[in-house]
Amino acid sequence: MAVSFLHVAVKISRNTLTYELLDMLLTICIQSNFVRHRHIARHSSVLSLSQAAKLMKVVANNSRSTVQLIEIELSKAYLHRALRCKYSDTDSDSIYCLANIYLAVLYYATGQYQTSIDHCTLVTRSQDHSQCSSHVVQGELLPKIDDDIDTVLGLAVFYQCVLSAALNQQQTQYVSVFTTELFAHYLYIKLQSVIKYPLATRTSSCDTDILRRYVKCISEIRHPFISDIIFYKSLVSASKTTICGTMELVNCCRFYRFVASEIEMNMSQLATLLQKSAVEHLTTSRQLEAIQFGSIATIVTTDFETLYAFKHGDYQRCLQLLSTQNVHTLLHARSLSNVLLLPVFIELFDDAIMSLTALTLIVDPKSISDYHVISQLTLSLYLMTQCQLQLHHSLTSLAMTLDYIEGAQRRHPVRRTLDQLTLKLAERKILMYLTMTMNN
Repeated sequence: MAVSFLHVAVKISRNTLTYELLDMLLTICIQSNFVRHRHIARHSSVLSLSQAAKLMKVVANNSRSTVQLIEIELSKAYLHRALRCKYSDTDSDSIYCLANIYLAVLYYATGQYQTSIDHCTLVTRSQDHSQCSSHVVQGELLPKIDDDIDTVLGLAVFYQCVLSAALNQQQTQYVSVFTTELFAHYLYIKLQSVIKYPLATRTSSCDTDILRRYVKCISEIRHPFISDIIFYKSLVSASKTTICGTMELVNCCRFYRFVASEIEMNMSQLATLLQKSAVEHLTTSRQLEAIQFGSIATIVTTDFETLYAFKHGDYQRCLQLLSTQNVHTLLHARSLSNVLLLPVFIELFDDAIMSLTALTLIVDPKSISDYHVISQLTLSLYLMTQCQLQLHHSLTSLAMTLDYIEGAQRRHPVRRTLDQLTLKLAERKILMYLTMTMNN
């Protein structure tokens, strides 16, 4: 999973998220093979919506984590794909509103409230909802975003159970669902309240005109669901005592600009999440290695975490993870563990290590096996050197690191070219810094 995530992160950072990469991530995240639908899904909004729904169900059942955030971003990507199929797919009109509603929910979940409002507005301003009845908002797909939604779903299920028991008959309708248009109105009202009163735990107020349109909408729907009715009752009841003055609606010009240039997902954010999740998986892998092979070789389990911290400029945390104790342990270890410098792993390193790796391949492209590994000791000392220089550590501290580097150079045979070059680079950086400091 780590290698796959890093592979996709590199690809989308340099190019964009293709259909093949999107399907690859979908397969990884829900551990099912949907790649066989790839060529059909390119031209079908229904299949794109179906794949988004499968991911959203996984999201709804998982606790908040890096992987869940990736799944949310992938769900957005499939929903945007469904919307792009609108004008080429005969089935797409019936799911257009539903795709926008799910996008509004997902943007709500990631704190992008204005974008969520824009997608709700696309639904509430849609002229034709005649086909929306064939697709409803499914409560089981909604991530944890609002206590009111959970309460309504719970009450709806409870009501249906009581009704079934009282009438001695089986449940006759789905209860954990909402009418698309009504849910869009509710979510719009909720978002307006969240933006104006960010610390409130419940809907604090709503615009009179917005509420009026909501009332008109529910009165015109012939067969609202139980959840729709409970939502309506709770919202109107809360609004009677807290109705505020009229708030501005979404600016029309801004709205139409949004429609004309459909918002795409943030590729940079997805690449960052994929990289972060990959590091988490690699750390778990290290921990398993330490358990299984700790008696054979000394294995430090924080090497990928230190790389990630260094890559993102968190030098203090990088030093904390490295620790002098870890370096001492590695210096006196009987056998050292290696870090593979696979092409996808190179992205975690800085430009200097990438350049050294490239130089070794230029000199001798056939000797890949020796040149594409670096010991944990070498990596630790290089990162320690870089962090100490960035944080302007004392000359005494740098001199001690020089001693460690000298000891590490003796530990590695000459054939470990990349280890020797990396240690030499770290030594050179310290000596240049010491010379510059003493001259000043």
